[in-house]
Parts: sequence; C-alpha cells; structure tokens
Amino acid sequence: MADVNVIGNAWICSIQKDEVVPVFGEIHISDGVIEKIIEKKKYKAKNPRNFFNAGGRVVTIPQVNFHDHIYSRLAKGLKINGKMNSFNKILSNFWWKVDKTLTKEMITASAKMAAIESIKNGVTYIFDHHSSPNYDKKSLTLIANVLKKNYLRGVLCFEISDRNGRDKSISGINENFDFINSVKNDSDIKAMLGMHASFTLSDRTLQLIQTKMKNLEIGTHIHIAEDDVDVSLSLKKYKVTPIDRLIKFNLINEKSILAHGVHLSVRDFKEIKKLNPAIAINIESNMNNSVGLHNFISIPEKISLLCGTDGMHANPSVTMRLYFQMLRFQGLSFSEAFERIRGMYFNQILFAKKYFADFSLLNIRDRADFIVWDYIPPTPVTSSNFWGHFVYGMLNRNIDSVFQSGKLLMKEKKLTLLNEEKEGQKIFSAGKKIYEYFNKRG
Repeated sequence: MADVNVIGNAWICSIQKDEVVPVFGEIHISDGVIEKIIEKKKYKAKNPRNFFNAGGRVVTIPQVNFHDHIYSRLAKGLKINGKMNSFNKILSNFWWKVDKTLTKEMITASAKMAAIESIKNGVTYIFDHHSSPNYDKKSLTLIANVLKKNYLRGVLCFEISDRNGRDKSISGINENFDFINSVKNDSDIKAMLGMHASFTLSDRTLQLIQTKMKNLEIGTHIHIAEDDVDVSLSLKKYKVTPIDRLIKFNLINEKSILAHGVHLSVRDFKEIKKLNPAIAINIESNMNNSVGLHNFISIPEKISLLCGTDGMHANPSVTMRLYFQMLRFQGLSFSEAFERIRGMYFNQILFAKKYFADFSLLNIRDRADFIVWDYIPPTPVTSSNFWGHFVYGMLNRNIDSVFQSGKLLMKEKKLTLLNEEKEGQKIFSAGKKIYEYFNKRG
C-alpha cells in the first residue's frame, strides 16, 4: 500500500492548552510526524495520490488502555469446574487455572489477538498486567515483540504473587526487573513493577520488592480493593488497609496505576491524593465479577481516573461511556458529568506522557498517532460542543482507521499490516490447546 501523506476532509481535534480545538481540514505527514495542519472551508471532492479521504469523519488522539490483561485473550468458551459465586472462587476456579496453563505459544497468540483487537478499537498504547507463573522468564519480551512488530506502544509488567509459593514469587520479581533493565533505552516499550494484589502478597515479598526498587524511578501496577476481600483480609492479617501496606513499603508513586479501587475508603483517597498515583477504573469487569461499583461522586476530583478493560476486551471507550452514564445515574448534572469526562480525557494524556513524553497531542511536529472515528458529525464540531459529540457520537461508534507514527495500521476497518485470517488460525491453534486442557481438567 502506498504511503499516505495527507489526511483530508476531517474534523481534526487537536489538544491545545487543556482544550480540544477542532478544525475541518487536512493533516500533512512527513517521516512519521505531523508536518502541518491546514484548515479548509470546503470538502475536497477530488482526491490526489497519497491522499486519505476521511469523508467528514472525526480524528482524535489514539485510545489508551490503562489496565489490560493480554494473557486473558484465549480464555473464552472454556469448561469451568467449580463454583463461580464469589470473587475468590472466580479467581481460584478460573483465572488462576488459566494463567498456569499458558505456554510460549499461548502467550504469543494472546499478544497477537490483543494487537488485532486493540488496533480495531483505536488503541495504540497498552498498559498491560501479565501473569503466566509457569512460563514467566522472558514472557514480557514475547508480548513486547508482538506489540513492536505491529507498531503499538506498551508499558508492561509481570504480576508478582505469593499464591504459587516462594519460588514463583521470586521468579516473578526477577522477570519484572530483568524486563525493566532490558527496555531502558526502548522508545516504544516501557516497564512498570507489577503486583497482583495485597491479599496475595506477604510483607516479606513487599519488603524484597521495596529493596530492589530502591533508587529506581519506576511506577507500580497493582489491583487494589477490587473486591472487599482485599480490604478485609488485609485488615485481618496485617491490621492495616491495602493502601497503608503499599505506603509502608513505599510502593506507590506518581507513576503508579492502582487498578479498580472499588472499595477504597475516604481515608484511602486522602492518602492517594498525597502520592498522586492514578486509579484505572474497569466498570464492566466490576459488574461482571459482581464486586460492586464506585460511588464516583465521592472520589475527589484531584485524583486521576483512567480507563481500563481488565482484559475483558480491548475497547476502553466502553469504560468511558459507562463512566459518564454512572455519573449521571449517581446524580451529577450534565455539565458536571461532562466536566468529569473532560478531566478524565486530560488525565489520561498527562499519565501517558509520564511514560511517553512524545505522546501526540495532534499538533504540528507531534508524532502522527491518531485515529479516525466512524462518525460523521451532523453539526460543526467546536471546542465548546466537542464533549457532546464525544459522548453521544464517537463513544458509540467503531473506529474507521488508525495511524501510528504515520503508518496506516487500519484503513476503513481493514487491517493493513496484520493478516487477520492467517493470524486467526495461529490463535485458534493455541486456543484449542487451552480448551482441551480445561475439557480434561476444568
């Protein structure tokens, strides 16, 4: 496919001084960078060579998935033996069996499936939380290689846990730090320190992690207060909340992601505000696992909320849409709910920039990373009405096309670099093995 140098007939939604500034016109790309943005008064009917016709659609910065579980991708249609009537049983009877079955082939296939799904949903930046205790060494490198091959950028970590014994927790720690060291100079793949959750981590392990993290400026990625069991077990065993345990071992900082946070207390939020980590919300997963839902109105607005999918799928716009609906359901006015959506949108940019300083704001000289929504607005798009178009238009539509560093990853809903049918056969081959394993053992 010939290189695209100009994207035209588009509502280009650039970020300027904490505002979305839309103009109708053209984006000119040179060497993976936005060379110029030209406002046009009229629709360009004649399309020259190397011209991508957006057809009046809206162009924005790409989506970011701030809490994914790429390893979960093959876990569909599996036979489950055992009850699933509590969060603990969902973990022990399903997910902690899934992650222990994963092989090199399965991890690679999961990463390919995640790449396909992410591109189709306009996600080109992924913060992943990986677990494969029986294939941990170099597992993060397997995922990183698939992402890089498909021009996606990722922030990866391995889920440290004591649930499989001391040797496995040490091995998980080693995988994290080996990977952290291996990507120090990588511009597209970054690393965090991954932990499962407070209730599967001993003080001994947290102390070891703290020691190894000393003098390293890295963020942590952990499930926190997803279910009340995380809080109750921590209080019972350690006499403090999960947040207080992490603070005790200096394991929360401004580059940290606290995933879920459904059962955080008012006091927890006060402590979180001091340390400035982000909370990645996963509303759909919380409903699916019946762990409860946030009272979003009680969360201080100064705390950064980000969108995750918890590995259920690859479309964080679903989370953002549900967030808006929850805000309205919980009593906020339209203007208040729109303001919180705006806050989340900019919080996500600010957090992404902690790992990728060159995260595009869709301005001249930025990386040419952007997505074309399959949404042709019925009215002009302006700074003042963008959020109405965003919530009631874009978030309800699919992605038409995806550009990353100027490369066209998907054009008019068709992947350009990945052969979905060919890769699908490889994914099925790996998935069939986990399917057969569960049919035998459940």
